[in-house]
Amino acid sequence: MRGRASPDRASRVRASRVRASPDRASRVRAVAAAAAVATVATGLAVRAGTDGAFAKYAGSALYTVLLCALVVLCAPRARPAVAASAALVLSWAVEFAQLTGVPAELSAHSTAARLVLGSTFNAPDLFWYAVGAAVAWSVHAGARRLR
Repeated sequence: MRGRASPDRASRVRASRVRASPDRASRVRAVAAAAAVATVATGLAVRAGTDGAFAKYAGSALYTVLLCALVVLCAPRARPAVAASAALVLSWAVEFAQLTGVPAELSAHSTAARLVLGSTFNAPDLFWYAVGAAVAWSVHAGARRLR
């Protein structure tokens, strides 16, 4: 059994990680919050600097990136694939909800609802949400590797 950690040593290592995790979770949350702010700033810059299809679809991808940052903010231990998948599922759910007309009705009465829920279903957005999830996953996975 040379080279392998004994069960007692492995338990101590896991316990030390658990004790250190609140500090780590705080750091992860701080990075996720900064990523969320940076994503919103990027989205606003794209909207201010460009228009047309690029701005629309970049906004769709960034919407999912923002959701991924928010998932990590709420669940700092989430693995990159889980966080990106959750963000993608949420993005798709909002897009498919637009088929019901409820988001359009809410958007007519609230700017916040219009920004969060949109109003009109657009099938290409589904692809761009997946692009945003892939970008968010790659950044999150890369950041975890750097730690």
